[in-house]
Order: sequence, then C-alpha cells, then structure tokens
Amino acid sequence: MARSGPEETRARLLDAAERILAEEGFAAASLRRITRAAGTNLAAVHYHFGAKAGLVEAVFRRRLEPLNRARLEALERLERAGTAPGVRDLLLALIAPALRMGRDPATGGARFMRLLGRAYVEPDPQVRALLHGLYGEVRERYFAAFTRALPGLPREELAWRLHFVLGTIAYAMAGSDALELVTTCDWVDPDDVEALGARLIPFLEAGLRAPLDRGEEARGT
Repeated sequence: MARSGPEETRARLLDAAERILAEEGFAAASLRRITRAAGTNLAAVHYHFGAKAGLVEAVFRRRLEPLNRARLEALERLERAGTAPGVRDLLLALIAPALRMGRDPATGGARFMRLLGRAYVEPDPQVRALLHGLYGEVRERYFAAFTRALPGLPREELAWRLHFVLGTIAYAMAGSDALELVTTCDWVDPDDVEALGARLIPFLEAGLRAPLDRGEEARGT
C-alpha cells in the first residue's frame, strides 16, 4: 500500500534528519537544513514532531526499537536452548543485530550506525538521556545474563566492563569518521561489518574475562 501524503512527508523528514545528523552532528544540524533536504518546511516538523528534539527522538526510535526487539529475541532464543549461554554467545546476540542493521540500508545501514556512534562520542545530554531510556530493558536483561555467565565477577566490576563493551561497540560501529581519529591505515575498512564482527567479539570477550587484580578481588568479597 502506498504511503499517504503526511506519512511520506514524515518519512522524508526522518531520512533527511538521519543523514544530516550523521554528517554534521546534533548541535550543527539545523532544522532549516533538514527541511530543505526533505523538500518540506518547518511547519511539517512542528506538525509531525513538535520540535527538533522530537524529530531527533523519532529518528532514534525508528531504528532502535526494532534493534532492541531483535536483541531481546536473540537472548530469549539462547535462554530457551536449555543451557546457560556463555559470554561469546551473549556478545554475538548483542552485536549481530547491529551488524545486520549496518549491512541493510533499509534499516539505516552504515549511516545510522555512524549516527549512533556520534551519540556516544558527542556531549549531547538530551540524546544520551534518550538512549539510556531506549536501552533500558535490553541493558537490564543482558546484565542479568552476563552476571550468570561470569559468576566470579563482582557486580560493580561487571557494570564497568559492560560499560566499556557498549562504548567499544558504538565507537567501532561509528565507521570511518571515528577510525580516522586514531589511524591512517589504508588496509583497514571500518565499514566492513563482517570483518568488524570477527575482530570485535574476541576482543570484547577477552576484556570481560580478564582476571581481576587483587584490589578488585578484595572489594568483591
């Protein structure tokens, strides 16, 4: 069924905002620039989203709500298998849906992954608060699963390590803009999601399984 006029306008605004936010960042991207790219006007933004903050929220909800469902479904499949999932299984369940999204332009592709990376490396409190809320159930369910997979790790230490895991995933998925900050290696293709996943999961697993130092062991007892 073809989209009606208002639905098409809303989709054009979301597409334009996603692209321009990814290219220019949250502070620099103006509503006038977005509406010009979408072939519409400021009144359409106010009608569909209320203001720029509502538009930004809708951009993230459009992509992250399906991504979160896929991550929760992957976790539920592991938990129904009858054996407690291991660390690598959990990392794959967490990362694979994002890698699939990164390969598919219809669900945001590399452009949305780059935007998501920006959300973690740019100091925008409203966007970070939005992401914190959107990730709530995924964060709680996976934290519980990793707690079971790493029973010897104190809760506070696991929280720190998962914080680093999520930050690393976001930075890696941000693509070439982020990688260019730390390397000029022309043999590295940061948009090759298959190579990214193959290297990222063992790296993260090693970090989660790293032995505690004696000070951390003492605090965990």
